Amino acid sequence: MRAVSPILGDALGRIAMDVDALFDAVLPVPDDPRHRLFQAMRHACIGGGKRMRPLLVVAACDLFHIDRAAALRVGCAVEAIHVYSLIHDDLPCMDDDDLRRGRPTVHRAFDEATAVLAGDSLHALAFELIAADAVHADPFVRVELVEGLARASGPGGMAGGQMMDIVAETETFDLNGVTRLQQMKTGALIAFCVEAGAIMGRLPPEGRASLRGYARDIGLAFQIADDLLDHDGDEAAAGKALRKDEAAGKATFLSLLGVDRARAQAQMLVDQAIEHLQSYGENAELLRAIARYSIERDR
Repeated sequence: MRAVSPILGDALGRIAMDVDALFDAVLPVPDDPRHRLFQAMRHACIGGGKRMRPLLVVAACDLFHIDRAAALRVGCAVEAIHVYSLIHDDLPCMDDDDLRRGRPTVHRAFDEATAVLAGDSLHALAFELIAADAVHADPFVRVELVEGLARASGPGGMAGGQMMDIVAETETFDLNGVTRLQQMKTGALIAFCVEAGAIMGRLPPEGRASLRGYARDIGLAFQIADDLLDHDGDEAAAGKALRKDEAAGKATFLSLLGVDRARAQAQMLVDQAIEHLQSYGENAELLRAIARYSIERDR
């Protein structure tokens, strides 16, 4: 992996601290019978992870000069959705994983019932964060954010893509099917992260085409990079088990395209994503750095 650019390195370090600080503030462990639930939530969402989704929200909000505290709150709402999905994905009824972000999964560190409730609670926390007055003075903006996050995380987005991923264990998907699966499972939340900046900046829907194109392209590039890492990555660096899709016989970008074509496709998608940002000039430099990082990372 090439060295992370200074602008991205600084941004990744700062967003990691800011996200942890916000979750620490909103998830104090109570001195009552709920303490185990809060401990499980904190185990899942404080420390570790790339924090790419909240960083995308903040970077997109920077295009429209949105207050960072408000942008961070939206970013943490997306991260809460992402983390809840990881908790549930790791359960024995789903992927049955023991390791996540280099630590025991929630159901291993605690128990299955607590893990289910921790995921449920983070899902609820996401909408509590994003609907708050602190996000935006205009209630119509907050409603659009809530609607967008709900759509991105539900059956037409992340959860629907996860269902397709389960079906992929017993059915054969072609390239179009795998692309649709990943656009829902991974891409929908990424797309919302970028569009959230436009919503906060009151950019009308008809003016968002370039940002949507950027988000679509990096979402697919990110997934191709994941497939490549699953194929030849290091489990210690990844902090999770690898090569599960291959063992399950699932079709992936890598199995359908081959290593060389997959790498070339990912690079083409990154180039396209950067081209979509042309009209934003220097204000979009962090978004460009994120696009490049999506295929240069080692985890």
